[in-house]
Amino acid sequence: MLARPFIALAAIAAALSVAQAQQAQMQDYPNRPITLVVPYAAGGGNDVMARIVGEKMSKTLGQQVVIDNRAGAGGALATRQVAKAAPDGYTLVIGGTGSLAVNPTLLPNVGYDVRKDFAPVGMIGSSAMIVITHPSIPANNIAELIALAKKEPDKYTYASAGVGSGIHLGAELFAYMGGIKLVHVPYKGTGPALTDLLGAHVSMYFSSLPSAIGLVKEGKVRALAVTGSKRSDVFPDVPTVAETLPGFEAVLRYGIVAPAGTPRPIIDKLNAALRQALAEPDVIARMARDGTDSVSSTPEEYAADIDREERKWSEVVKRSGAVAK
Repeated sequence: MLARPFIALAAIAAALSVAQAQQAQMQDYPNRPITLVVPYAAGGGNDVMARIVGEKMSKTLGQQVVIDNRAGAGGALATRQVAKAAPDGYTLVIGGTGSLAVNPTLLPNVGYDVRKDFAPVGMIGSSAMIVITHPSIPANNIAELIALAKKEPDKYTYASAGVGSGIHLGAELFAYMGGIKLVHVPYKGTGPALTDLLGAHVSMYFSSLPSAIGLVKEGKVRALAVTGSKRSDVFPDVPTVAETLPGFEAVLRYGIVAPAGTPRPIIDKLNAALRQALAEPDVIARMARDGTDSVSSTPEEYAADIDREERKWSEVVKRSGAVAK
């Protein structure tokens, strides 16, 4: 009988010891480099965002934030790996529209649950696209483009950087909300898609802003509208699609998530470093040059954004028929 109190006391002491060790670990965090995984190849929007904020966060945290590009399965491979990583704050991943909002529906065996397997750290920013057409298309704005497509269904085509890409699904959402039918022509990347647009082999393209700047200024393509909820500083005279189709928005969103179970004090420390980075004038300017709006958030606000975006794009994926078999 006397042994039971001692066993209970030993269990309590062990639990306290573990709690004290965890507390010490959190107070000492970070004491080694942090890996920020980019689930795509170097050079894309996710990679650029990671490098911009990672550099600033390194200075604030006192440890290097190492960017690790791990491309594969449209961002799903590396995102899945991070979901299974130790929840200690030393392995993070860039969360994007593709990996967190599209892939869970697009890929039946994606291998992670965006609501259960991650602890959101915070948002980085959002980037609108721009609807550009070949000059031969007799439309100067979105209303005229919709009228053309309604008059001649299946005549007008749009290029994309691949099935399930943000460009593809943004165009699908546009066609659905506009009540029109467009023919999808997928390419293996932005380069070949733009080449065929310039050659008038396709009618239109939902382009990233940086890729379109030179082409619009040179008159090689016509800019009809941007896909964000407000006009872009890069193209201030170009209206939004929403000015014709109220409620339309198709933007690429970026943020940082950690594995579920990462202690809240660590999440808070990372969030504070990220928000400090996003408040730096040079960071805001660098992001703006690429057509990206800096968006600071709490972990809870980013969790709500992930939930909202996944619900929105899952419906678009299903309607598009792009679900992988």
